[in-house]
Amino acid sequence: MRVACYALFLVALFQCRFLAFAILDPLDFLALQSIRKSLNDLQGSNFFASWDFTSDPCNFAGVYCESDKVIALNLGDPRAGSPGLTGRIDQAIGKLSALAELSIVPGRIYGSLPQSISQLKDLRFLAISRNFIAGDIPATLGQLRSLKTLDLSYNQLNGEIPRSIGTLPELTNVILCHNHLSGSVPPFLSQVLTRLDLKHNALTGSLAPESLPPSLQSLSLSWNQLSGPVDRLLSRLDRLNYLDLSLNQFTGPIPGRLFSFPITNLQLERNLFYGPVQPADQVTIRTVDLSHNRLSGEISPMFSTVQKLFLNNNRFTGQVPAIFVERLLSASIQILYLQHNYLTGIQINPTADIPVSSSLCLQYNCMVPPVQTPCPLKAGKEKTRPTAQCNEWKG
Repeated sequence: MRVACYALFLVALFQCRFLAFAILDPLDFLALQSIRKSLNDLQGSNFFASWDFTSDPCNFAGVYCESDKVIALNLGDPRAGSPGLTGRIDQAIGKLSALAELSIVPGRIYGSLPQSISQLKDLRFLAISRNFIAGDIPATLGQLRSLKTLDLSYNQLNGEIPRSIGTLPELTNVILCHNHLSGSVPPFLSQVLTRLDLKHNALTGSLAPESLPPSLQSLSLSWNQLSGPVDRLLSRLDRLNYLDLSLNQFTGPIPGRLFSFPITNLQLERNLFYGPVQPADQVTIRTVDLSHNRLSGEISPMFSTVQKLFLNNNRFTGQVPAIFVERLLSASIQILYLQHNYLTGIQINPTADIPVSSSLCLQYNCMVPPVQTPCPLKAGKEKTRPTAQCNEWKG
């Protein structure tokens, strides 16, 4: 009897130990094995040291389970400066049917983004940035209806941004900057989208007035080849706190309403914006860069409350409002760049003591600068615009 009981005890003990190591769904187990075979640590990384498949995979570094399924996979050592991983992302990633989060730290992951990722119907977070992922963004990612964050920035992706991605209803963050993406910006329908970062690509075309939702708080489209007017679009985005449209070919007027939004940094430089700029109230944005456009008319005194103001290389005319001088001399304005316009005067004493913390540049206008101040090297050496140009330009 004792022998029989002892035998049953050993069987139960073995089953418990077996269950402890075999709790994971077999499909997930096999998928993790395939993923591991296609990736390796870069020199100096020990991320995969814990991936011993004779033990429970739910205890592996970066693997998080719920019940018998993998729900999150964070590949690579997340500490700053860690070398990361190399290899390809295996198609088996699509077998992790309960996966809600997938991230890979910066490293040397290459190859294309597997089409099988679109099988992960519960995926909410997809972040694979600062690697060498190439090829197109799969249009089938539009099947991930629960996706909230898509970050594929700093890779080698090309082709167009699939319109299907713009239809995802739960998107809050889309970060595709620093790739080689081309074509137009698709409409984004998500009414909870707060961040859209597409800078440093090769995007072209124009933006329709209704193409982006008013929920946006951060919009960065700089360093592309986008064109057309954006005044009607921008007038709708009244929750913006960061806006960078610089280094494109946008045209048309800049809506005065934009300057009343809760923006802290406004970058519209190096476009083809034209016409007068007339904020309705005092501008509380800390940095405003409207340089290198075709803006005209007189400079509004409403800009005098901006700490760093770049209006250079435009077509502004008339006198600089006296309030700018007052705020400059009190060190309330840190940067006031007005060079390369058609300004005709500024009321400042030639012996005025401009604070060391403030910078003023006036050269190449339709006046002799009353004070000599250091200007950026790109402003050139000429102090005054030729009279013939001043006579020709009527604003």
